[in-house]
Amino acid sequence: MTDVEAIRSGDRRALARAITLIESTRAADQERAEALLADLGPTGEGSWRIGISGAPGVGKSTFIEAFGLHALAQGRKVAVLAVDPSSTLTGGSILGDKTRMEHLSRDSRAFIRPSPSGGELGGVARRTREIIALVEAAGFDLVIVETVGVGQSETAVAAMTDIFLLLLAPGAGDSLQGVKRGIMELADLILVNKADGPLADAARHVVSDHRAAMSLMRPHEKFWTPRVEACSALTGAGIDTVWAAIGDYMAAAGEDGIAAKRRHQGAAALRDEVARLAIARLRDDPARRDLLARLEQDVASGATPLRQAARDLLDG
Repeated sequence: MTDVEAIRSGDRRALARAITLIESTRAADQERAEALLADLGPTGEGSWRIGISGAPGVGKSTFIEAFGLHALAQGRKVAVLAVDPSSTLTGGSILGDKTRMEHLSRDSRAFIRPSPSGGELGGVARRTREIIALVEAAGFDLVIVETVGVGQSETAVAAMTDIFLLLLAPGAGDSLQGVKRGIMELADLILVNKADGPLADAARHVVSDHRAAMSLMRPHEKFWTPRVEACSALTGAGIDTVWAAIGDYMAAAGEDGIAAKRRHQGAAALRDEVARLAIARLRDDPARRDLLARLEQDVASGATPLRQAARDLLDG
């Protein structure tokens, strides 16, 4: 059985090996990864790609487990790509989200893969988009991408998923001032988690405040007005409301709308990859690398304008 056949049959070991191959920075592995992805072909028909972000401590892992178990009960197969911060010493993941989703990780219909962010902006591993294709090829039709959530730009996860969820927690001071406007503008659904026990009243106030705030913002999708809901991942309250809201979003977008969004995302990803490869080739070329070093000094000293230096590097 070929690697592609094994992945399409749902072989979890083959899937794990393929993801490791995709994440490898070795030149030989990158060539094999490109061939594997080409052989897989298009994926994702009928799948839901969900991005989730939120500050540390907001309960992302607990929410994802509760939501993932609910999705399994609805007949979905769930893949969670939990992107951890990278260790500055080893480059590996340091949070270990899989250990915090104990019940979900035990279910054969779920697949959880922690990946080091590699310092990528937005806390999304560079190859997350390609890993999404792999898990979809393996039959997982609900893919959750969890970001680091450390205050960096969250545009990366929004640019590779169908719907973007922002988790908040009550009792964290002035939550409206604590959330960056740019992240709120990206959100399709804002969820106030931990809406239980002594925090239930505070959660209702946070929901009310953010509904008022969102009503003043222009929706970024023509077909959807972002919603704000309360839930408790601990008790399960409101998880069905979240599921229904996501379903409403996907229905409002429609198959054509989701396909168009993914095409736009793919085009943007191509531009990003071209820029990354161009910079990598400049650094790998000894002559260009020396020129880059000289131009950096010239720009720093003011001897050469920035734009001229950039053109000289590309034309040199």
